[in-house]
Amino acid sequence: MQQRSSVAELVESLRRDLDRYSPGEKLPSSRALVERHRVSPVTVSRALAALVAEGLVVTRPGAGAFRADRPRAGAPRPGDTSWQEVSLSVETAGESVPRSVDASGVLATLAAPPPGILEFNGGYLHSSLQPERALAAALARAGRRPGAWDRPPVEGLPELRAWFAREIGGPAGAIGASDVLVTAGGQSALTSALRALAPPGAPVLVESPTYPGMLATARASGLRPVPVPVDADGVRPDLLAEALRATGARVFVCQPLFQNPTGAMLSAERRREVLAIAREAGAFVVEDDFARRLVHEDAAPLAATLAADDPDGAVVHVCSLTKATSPSLRVGALAARGPALERLRAIQVVDSFFVPRPLQETALELVGAPSWPRHLRTVAAELRTRREALVTAVRRELPALELRHVPPGGYHLWLRLPQGTDEAALASAALRTGVAVAPGRPYFCAEPPAPHVRLSFASVAGTGELAEGVRRLRTACEEVLA
Repeated sequence: MQQRSSVAELVESLRRDLDRYSPGEKLPSSRALVERHRVSPVTVSRALAALVAEGLVVTRPGAGAFRADRPRAGAPRPGDTSWQEVSLSVETAGESVPRSVDASGVLATLAAPPPGILEFNGGYLHSSLQPERALAAALARAGRRPGAWDRPPVEGLPELRAWFAREIGGPAGAIGASDVLVTAGGQSALTSALRALAPPGAPVLVESPTYPGMLATARASGLRPVPVPVDADGVRPDLLAEALRATGARVFVCQPLFQNPTGAMLSAERRREVLAIAREAGAFVVEDDFARRLVHEDAAPLAATLAADDPDGAVVHVCSLTKATSPSLRVGALAARGPALERLRAIQVVDSFFVPRPLQETALELVGAPSWPRHLRTVAAELRTRREALVTAVRRELPALELRHVPPGGYHLWLRLPQGTDEAALASAALRTGVAVAPGRPYFCAEPPAPHVRLSFASVAGTGELAEGVRRLRTACEEVLA
């Protein structure tokens, strides 16, 4: 957050200073700007890039930066786009699903908070937990690989497909490299799976509550999400079977491991029941295994993936490297068997051709390096420490918020608010005190049974910020709950 703030401040300062220079006149060197403004060379580089993008500065390799010859243009006259409201709202015959998409739940986890705001609503590891040095080294090695910039196979690099197959299929080798497609992250994989497996207008069963990005993807694909409640042991099999019978749905999306947002884990008995129910109904189970690499240090050995226990192709598996590394390492995988795999491949090729080869090569270098298992161990230990710190602080400072389940993996806690609490008012009050939280409503595709809030413990700098964030949230609760 500090670096983003420094770049913005330097851009504003340089923009004011430009009036001192004639068009075409050279600006001070980067070294001089570093010394004058007491910032890093990276900050100077990014600030100059921002001014170049605005058309105020031009850079010449080996010569430096210069004020642009042309004066800054005034703001263009705004056009009249009101006609688009009509065009975007016209429905065709038989259209049963609105085409507008509510991305607010997704944007809440993607938007960078303003300076000074503690990010309890984030969906990614804080930069201090990301393997930045290992990523930089992997990227450098990948760039030197022969053919690193050649066109890759549309299914993905064979070596990366084989690595994902081992991760998904486990020691038994239940998944082969030929069953895997490399995708541009988990969100892209989910989108491809939903579009491939269900026609527009069809119902798709989802856990309730569930990940807002999946609900947005389903609706953007023209599907109708239908909720199936979860408890501490995962989705309720009896309600799943009832929902399949009532709706005729042929797709069920679930997160068996450290479910988002509840943190629930699908029990061994329910794993068998879910697969049996899906096979009987002729339905696909889309297994979103987003958090397997975010297991905590004190967790029991993890169950195998559902895909590893499914020889008949009922399970379509989705996973990604993004959550355990960096938001920008958007490399994931889809695993499927039978005709579904060919349909998934066709959808992905039409949508995006393939995942850029340099990114795939970087992922290969990263997971093949000795630093990879060390990184996962470090994350496991740190997430446990942060989880315990947040649980302790919540139970001490926020007794009115009910914590029903403490997950041994993932990066968040799911808290039930007193009945009648206005989630939006609480989130607004929290933001005023300097902490961003995620209201529970976007995690439900129908009316929620109670108000909730989700707190992330992975997106802040450490346990000190967690304690401070809970203190700020207590102030907001005192204002709203009173």
